[in-house]
Amino acid sequence: MASRNEILRTLNEWLAPENFQDYCPNGLQVEGREEVNTIISGVTASQALVDAAVEAGADMILVHHGYFWKGEDQAIRGMKRERIKRLLDHDINLVAYHLPLDDHPDYGNNRQLADVLGIRNPRPLGGLVWQGELDRPMAPAAFAELIGSQLARTPMWVGDGPAQISRVGWCTGAAQGFIDKALDAGLDAYISGEISEPTTHTARECGIHYYAAGHHATERYGVQALGRALEKTFGVSHRFIDCDNPV
Repeated sequence: MASRNEILRTLNEWLAPENFQDYCPNGLQVEGREEVNTIISGVTASQALVDAAVEAGADMILVHHGYFWKGEDQAIRGMKRERIKRLLDHDINLVAYHLPLDDHPDYGNNRQLADVLGIRNPRPLGGLVWQGELDRPMAPAAFAELIGSQLARTPMWVGDGPAQISRVGWCTGAAQGFIDKALDAGLDAYISGEISEPTTHTARECGIHYYAAGHHATERYGVQALGRALEKTFGVSHRFIDCDNPV
């Protein structure tokens, strides 16, 4: 077993949440038992994940999308009440890291997605956007097939860019609005999780390929890497549970 507070101190040292202006509290969101033996990780602290963690005997749930987002109703009722009640009833800690987990150089969603897609030399481009290169130039349709096979989800591909893709930018989740950073850098393609109506026109008119590969699908990997690091550091048990989301 490991101390909850020791785990939290280590996570905060690794992820440095104080360096981010985020939309939710990073770190411990719901307090549970002090000693941790089993950590369940997942993308979002949905009711399905909480229920699965209870069944698995979890002491801590580690997620990318937790609770208490800016601008939401602060009342603890309805769906929020049921989720939090289940956690408190079973004395389970809920720990969430949002932007700090997106951008971490080793455990981050952006870094991990590069590994999954085989993108070489992954590095920050600016803000939360990263860039890298493919091992060999690929036709846009072939790159869409690669994304689909690696993420087990067919991406939405729009745009009118180069005939061959070599230089790629990406930011996981709902980061379609950052496509301009990829354009400014002269990249061939940009990947994110979601797509908005204006994204199609930007990709078509500005000469870049855009791949909407799924918010959930692109953000499955950072929390797994973080959970594995905790397992190695503290000797606790870790398991990732994927509660699928088509978005």
